[in-house]
Formats: sequence, structure tokens, C-alpha cells
Amino acid sequence: MIAELEASLGVRLLTRTTRAVVPTEAGLEFLARLDPALAAIEDAQNSVRETGELRGLLRVGMPSTMGMRVIMPRLSPFIERHPQLRVELLLDDRGRDLVRNAVDVGIRVGNLPDASGTRRLLGIMQRVFVASPAYVARHGMPKEPSDLEKHRIVTGPIAPNSRSWKFERDGKTVSVEVEPRFATNDTAGALAAAASGLGITPTTSWACRREVQSGELLLMLSDWKTPELPVQAYFPMGRATRKAARAFVDFIAAELKADPLLVRRPSA
Repeated sequence: MIAELEASLGVRLLTRTTRAVVPTEAGLEFLARLDPALAAIEDAQNSVRETGELRGLLRVGMPSTMGMRVIMPRLSPFIERHPQLRVELLLDDRGRDLVRNAVDVGIRVGNLPDASGTRRLLGIMQRVFVASPAYVARHGMPKEPSDLEKHRIVTGPIAPNSRSWKFERDGKTVSVEVEPRFATNDTAGALAAAASGLGITPTTSWACRREVQSGELLLMLSDWKTPELPVQAYFPMGRATRKAARAFVDFIAAELKADPLLVRRPSA
């Protein structure tokens, strides 16, 4: 059957050897594009069942630190409420291709690129700046944003995209040119680097809550604001989004409304 499908498509979907059979790039692309259609069929079947339960596999993509520290601790009631639903969390700070990876919904911090899907605002956060007590003891506590130019900077996924960082206070905006000394593509890695004394890192209050409460990291420049970070749910399939994905986001939105670290919440 696969051979007939490959012949009709004119491409090879599987690479076959004596030891393994693995999908080709074309095979992965084909499967990713088929998955929403198969999920829609499954949703249609579930909708006419007497129970109306959510079933099948729900794939959710989100940054790793958010998944482990914010989402997972809240998920137990949702899992218990839908015993026929399997949930797979894809944790990745790099912002993987949701369509190619057959993700039903992605949770993202920061502005989303223009895309054909739909999105839902869950709340607004701001960056915070942290460093270890040992680093502050050696290099001092920055009192003004301009002081960052004299400090070692650690950047991760939450850092501003440019090297010119903007701060605002009492209607006054200032820009600071920074040169990162250490960089990583993982939020947990940036926090670990800051905790080990490598420098000051921008992050979110969600990500560093545990370290700040324990005293492992210190907040700084807290009276200055930086550009807001929207927390959004993104549905790559738009109107064709599965019922399970929307139910998941409804649950998470209700949970996050009570979180004091969301500095602003949507009205609905």
C-alpha cells in the first residue's frame, strides 16, 4: 500500500534498509499535513458518540521552562477530567514549526510571527532581570539601566532580539547598548548560568520564581519597565482546530487568571 502511494505521489515516503524503515523528509511532511485531517475525523466521530468525551492524542508545544514550572503543575485536573485523552507536551524554547510537527496548539511568550492560524491572548508579562548574590557581591547591583553596559550579560530566549534594550519609567524611555558575554537557547540554561555567577540575565517572573523565592537569584531594576511580553495560545489549524485543543486552552486560561505573576490579564 505504501509503495502504491509513493508511486501515485511520485516521491519516496520511507527509506528502507535491512535494519530499519524510517520516514524521508517528504514522508514526514506528508504525515504532518495528514495528521490534522485524521484528527478532524476523530473529532467528528467523538462528537456523535453518546459520551461526547475528548479522545485521542492532543499535542501541545510550549517553552520548556514554562511547561515544567507553570503548565505541568496545573494539569492534573484536566487529565483526570478527560480519561480518554492522551496529552503530549513538546517542550522546546526554539519555537518549533507547529504545522510540520503536527502540533494542535502552541503556547508562546512574546510576539508571534505572522501566520495563517488563530491566536488567543492569555495575558501580558514583562521581563525581569536577575543575577546571583555572589555576582552582585563582586560586581555591584545596577541602579540604572545604563549600568548594564558595565556588567556581564547572559542572554536566553527571553532576551530582547536586538542589542539595544529599552527601559521606561515615569514616562521616560532610555535605550541601553549591551554586549552579551554568554548566550544560550534555553531559558533554564540562562537561569543556571546566572545562578552560577556568570552575569545578569533577562527572563520572566514565571521562569525565575523558584530561584528568587529561595534567594538563589536577586531581582534588579524592578522599578523600570521593558516592552511587554504577550502570553498567547496559537492554533496553527485556525478554524479547523480540534475541540480538545480549545478545551485545553480554556482550562489553562482559567488557571492562569489566578496567577499573580501575570501583570495584565485579558478581560475574557
